[in-house]
Amino acid sequence: MGKGSGFGKVILFNEHFVVHGIPSIASAIDLTTDAVVHPWKGEGFTVIDQRAGTAGYSLAKREHQMEAIRRMMAAMGVDTMRHPMEITVGGNLPTFSGIGASAANCVAITRAVSEELGLGLSDERVNEVAYEGEKAYAGNPSGIDNTAATFGGLIRFVRRPSGNVIERLGIGKPVEVVMGNTGVVANTKAVVEGVAQRKQKYPEKYGKVFEEAAELAGQGREALEAQDWKRVGALMDRNHELLQAIDVSGPELDFLVKLAREKGALGAKLTGGGVGGCMVALTPGRKLQGAVASAIENEGFQVLRTKIGVLTG
Repeated sequence: MGKGSGFGKVILFNEHFVVHGIPSIASAIDLTTDAVVHPWKGEGFTVIDQRAGTAGYSLAKREHQMEAIRRMMAAMGVDTMRHPMEITVGGNLPTFSGIGASAANCVAITRAVSEELGLGLSDERVNEVAYEGEKAYAGNPSGIDNTAATFGGLIRFVRRPSGNVIERLGIGKPVEVVMGNTGVVANTKAVVEGVAQRKQKYPEKYGKVFEEAAELAGQGREALEAQDWKRVGALMDRNHELLQAIDVSGPELDFLVKLAREKGALGAKLTGGGVGGCMVALTPGRKLQGAVASAIENEGFQVLRTKIGVLTG
């Protein structure tokens, strides 16, 4: 039997922009997807998905999940006809769009297969294999989700053809955030492709937005490291406006972002692929976190009360 885990994540600055080489900042959260692998008497592999979360998520992502596993097995050089296996996926990370559920799934399964077959994969190699799996979900993923899922902590990430730049950041003690789930299952691959197409069609408009996003990433890093939460929140607000400008938000996301700000959140924005999925609100202190979370729940939406800057890796 082999076991493995992958962390959930929140992107604080520059989802989508990161696909095009703009710096992004993400943090793992203290929730994981866990996988267990057993030998199987059937052929190939079978998957038992026990994760809870958004209704219809696992079914909608089923083909992506199966393709991801096939990609990861190929990357590891594993022939599942010779090594048939039963893969069970669970853990306390729910299947919400936007919190890195697919990346956590890929990392957890990679680690479990490595342990079951004695492959001895390093974290760096786990990250590479999980990235191959992420292609099934996102088409052209940046790599930031699987990196956060593999290593944990708070990271600055820059996608580069010559090799991604990954820096660990520190913010002292973990800080409370609220993640609100719209309940809309997003097709990340389609959203990513849509941004690329519009960027090519409207180069001047998108060029200005992308330029500001690059500047904002630097400002966000400085504010995080200075633990200037008011400034971090203001930059998150602006980042949401930039994401709206490239058409990756949606009415449910905008509603929850506005609600969180009205209830005292220092900043709020969509997180992840957008269109549906989740938003994140910066809510330092359990009292503020509870007030914002309760307001979102009272509107009928699911929430996660979690923290950024958790030293999980």
